[in-house]
Amino acid sequence: MTRDRLYILEPEFADAALPGRAFYCKDCVTVEGLLATLPDRAANLDVIRVAYPRPRAEVVAAIGEENQNLPALVFHDGGFVNEIEALLAALHTRHGFPERHP
Repeated sequence: MTRDRLYILEPEFADAALPGRAFYCKDCVTVEGLLATLPDRAANLDVIRVAYPRPRAEVVAAIGEENQNLPALVFHDGGFVNEIEALLAALHTRHGFPERHP
């Protein structure tokens, strides 16, 4: 892997525990907004959209079964973040995205 990988949920998904409804992930939507408004910076990431149901095979293969919480940014040089504040900070420091306003 030569570039950081960003794993995010598909924009709309169903949850078998709540049938007949459609959902989105608020943290993934925040990240999608950054990608859409700053495509020049987003182009430096490998963005992988995954389905909601677990297990999420691609995520498990990359960072382990216990780390399926998304969004997740996997660093090409080792390590990852999958907590939104740390992820936004990493997008800023590693890829030049603006900082989140306090």
